Amino acid sequence: MTRKLNLNDIQGNVTRAYGRYSFPFARYIFFHFPDRKAGRGFIEKIRQKVTTAARWPDQESRPKCTTNIALTFPGLLALQLPVRTLQAMPDEFIEGMKQRAFILGDRDQTKTEQEVQQENWDAHWDPIWQKSRQPGTLGFGKDDVHVMVTLNAQCESQDVLDKPHAELEARTKWVLATAKDCGVTHIKGVGKDGDQPYQEASAVFEDVGGTMRPTPKEHFGFTDGIGNPVFEGQLPLEIEAEAVIGRGKLMGDGWESLATGEFILGHPDESQELPPTARPPEFMHNGTFFAFRKLHENVGSFDTVVKEEAERYAAVMEIPVEEAIETIRAKMCGRWSDGVPLSKVPTYQEWIAFGTSKGWRGESVDPKTGYLKNLAYVASPEARDFRYADDMAGLKCPGGAHMRRMNTRDYLDPLNETGVSDSGAQPENAKATSALNKRRRILRRGLPYGPSDNSKKTDSTEQGVIMIIMGASLFRQFEFVQQQWIQYGLDFHQGNNTCPLLGNHEEHKRFTIPSDPKSGKPPYVMSKLKTFVECRGGDYFFAPSMTALRMMAMGIVDPT
Repeated sequence: MTRKLNLNDIQGNVTRAYGRYSFPFARYIFFHFPDRKAGRGFIEKIRQKVTTAARWPDQESRPKCTTNIALTFPGLLALQLPVRTLQAMPDEFIEGMKQRAFILGDRDQTKTEQEVQQENWDAHWDPIWQKSRQPGTLGFGKDDVHVMVTLNAQCESQDVLDKPHAELEARTKWVLATAKDCGVTHIKGVGKDGDQPYQEASAVFEDVGGTMRPTPKEHFGFTDGIGNPVFEGQLPLEIEAEAVIGRGKLMGDGWESLATGEFILGHPDESQELPPTARPPEFMHNGTFFAFRKLHENVGSFDTVVKEEAERYAAVMEIPVEEAIETIRAKMCGRWSDGVPLSKVPTYQEWIAFGTSKGWRGESVDPKTGYLKNLAYVASPEARDFRYADDMAGLKCPGGAHMRRMNTRDYLDPLNETGVSDSGAQPENAKATSALNKRRRILRRGLPYGPSDNSKKTDSTEQGVIMIIMGASLFRQFEFVQQQWIQYGLDFHQGNNTCPLLGNHEEHKRFTIPSDPKSGKPPYVMSKLKTFVECRGGDYFFAPSMTALRMMAMGIVDPT
């Protein structure tokens, strides 16, 4: 029996990845509370438009534009919440993302705090995030970001898919007008030149049979967002059994939903405990934390490095360069570019044959039909139902690949040490589970940003991904994965080598692609990696429940 949640009290972007629900456009708008009265008035107005997690009966009942809200710790401080409530907030949330940059690998970890500050280490961040949380302001600086309003919109129509519905612009104007009426300051400074009033985001679009259509890809060209976790109470029972496959926790009897408390406060987590919360309990119940991160993608460097490495890889492996390019990309990611996992389809020839058999590859395939069949596959359990216990040596999917780092599945189970053959293969009946991974899962929200045209993308053009990473504990979930699994490799027998896609490669530039001894080919070591993804700013936010929003608006947060 699954947990029943009060979905009317939970914000909708917690239970839904809007992009997966046909909302391929987003705007993130930031504000500052000059005083408590203005802040409370603004929250009360926005609260009335907030999209909750209540389920939509059908397609027609979905809003054209959703609205959600979240606050930083300085925002809660500006509202003058009781000290007993504020001091019980998690340390990482209080400090904010900029202060945690050393832990996250967002700044040079070889230099002292004083050396880094003298260098103006965040000069490459968007101006809005450079100015927010300046040292010594204690959250009261005039440029501090206190609150973020998130808008997600459907397409203009069923025929015009590459433009947002008019409601997005209308809701944007309403939010800005509401802020002005309440005396709340709109904080601008988005973009490397600081000339954007808010952060725009949208799916990457491709021309499919003469129509621009949204894709599940990011700007490097990988299909993304396939394995978002499923937790108890998130989905209707009739679809949970299928949705949980490859997205829940792998236990002895198969896939199960993760505990609600891993992602929503006030509910038991995987340790069968209630996550720590500040008083009063009603204030944090049904809320959650998230990291908002603007991740810039250096597409030019990525394409150049992959091409250079592929030419050498092709010579070593005696294969065509085109095959080498696709293989290296897949080995770095853990999936082929169309979303097919290496763990199930490990070779280039098998991948080509697989896409052909599924009906999205081949000269005779209608572009629209192929597009729809690939989308259906990506959304199916077949794209998610795999494990790593049968591939401990990483012959199919390298141990240091991006996907194995982000979601280790059954890889870390001690049972994987039993029965390993000389080739590194694991018996098919291995009982390994994801018990050591289930407390490190994160909800991924957000969308790419920047133009879709690949021919114009360089390191200097503005493109990347807006990452909203949710969890009950920023420290235990997001920060652990970022520090230990993305920026470090010991758990994957990679030493100091970082994630080939998201890792900082200023010092460690290598990524090893194992080779099956039976092939007679040596392992291949990529040695020219550059930092392909750079953080351009962000902060930690608290997404309150509807009850908590009302409490803050009314000024009745009472810890006693």
